[in-house]
Amino acid sequence: MEKNMKRSKEKKSKKKIWLWVVASLLTIFLVLIGSVYFTIQKTMNKINTPLLQTTEAAQQEEKTVIRKDPFSVLLLGVDERKEDSGRSDTMIVVTVNPEKQTMKMLSIPRDTRTEIVGHDTVDKINHAYAFGGVTMAVDTVEHFLNIPIDYYVFINMEGFLQIIDTLGGVTIDNDMDLTYNEYHYPKGEVTLDGNEALIFSRIRYEDPRGDFGRQIRQRQIIEAVMKKASTPSTLLKATDMLDVLGDNVRMNFSVKDLLQLQGLYKKMNADMEQLSFEAGEGERIRGIWYYIPDDKELQRIQLTLNNHLEK
Repeated sequence: MEKNMKRSKEKKSKKKIWLWVVASLLTIFLVLIGSVYFTIQKTMNKINTPLLQTTEAAQQEEKTVIRKDPFSVLLLGVDERKEDSGRSDTMIVVTVNPEKQTMKMLSIPRDTRTEIVGHDTVDKINHAYAFGGVTMAVDTVEHFLNIPIDYYVFINMEGFLQIIDTLGGVTIDNDMDLTYNEYHYPKGEVTLDGNEALIFSRIRYEDPRGDFGRQIRQRQIIEAVMKKASTPSTLLKATDMLDVLGDNVRMNFSVKDLLQLQGLYKKMNADMEQLSFEAGEGERIRGIWYYIPDDKELQRIQLTLNNHLEK
């Protein structure tokens, strides 16, 4: 019973975190418009990066939020380091149906074995970004889930954490005592600077939960950053903060889209349905561990998402 309650709480936290990311990004851009309008425009020019469309038909199908058509968003959290293109350790798909005022969210396990579209290989799904950037990640997820991906939001975790120093540090509620080399993170409330937060978000083998524990900590860091970034005190640090965002966030939402999205989100049902892979199994293939989705469960998820997008 206690395990189920804990799992339920973790799922609810997972639902909220990317909502915090998108909603707080909106807050940062929209609340500060009066005093730093030109800086916001400059930042949006850097952040707004359209996907490379491979066909004329794909270009014509590009959506804008202002329409009432259902749409989908791929959220990519990438641990991108110097001289390393990085892998998308966090891959979340959100589908939105404005008419029904409903949202569904699916977290894709990073080790999911699937075809990497455009690379002619079968590999872990998070390798798609390393092989071909956002475009290949989007194409691969589209093929895997058999749905169109209309929008994406990309966050470089390492660079994005620079904003923590700009904000003067963040405080998180650490659920486990952890030590990594000279870094010690006691259980309970901990205040972290940018470097401490970066190490904290990368610890893996010292945590008995492995990669699952690391994902929890990464979500805690992002949530703490976004909560602090959306406070009135950020007005004094707006320019520095927007510079960091401009260097580490990419999306194909335009300013007009963001404004429409903000209005749409206010009307949405606050409860987001969480979809998840639960029936698959881990398997070693040629010495490499993969998550193998259950075919029936994958088909059920594909059908659910397609119905929500009215395909």
